Amino acid sequence: MGTHDKASNEFQDVKGKVKETVGRATGDEDLENEGRTDQVKASVKDVGESVKDAASEIKDAVTGK
Repeated sequence: MGTHDKASNEFQDVKGKVKETVGRATGDEDLENEGRTDQVKASVKDVGESVKDAASEIKDAVTGK
């Protein structure tokens, strides 16, 4: 996973945590849910990047690179 992708995903996760916390503190369920959604999106992106990395490693192992 590239450094930029990892940083972007981490930022989205942190932003989601902040939104969730602020939403919970203010009673804004929409903001709270939006924060949770941001966190899930960041997690899904992390998984996708991990799958791409694993596929690349497998390809390199098979081709001997």
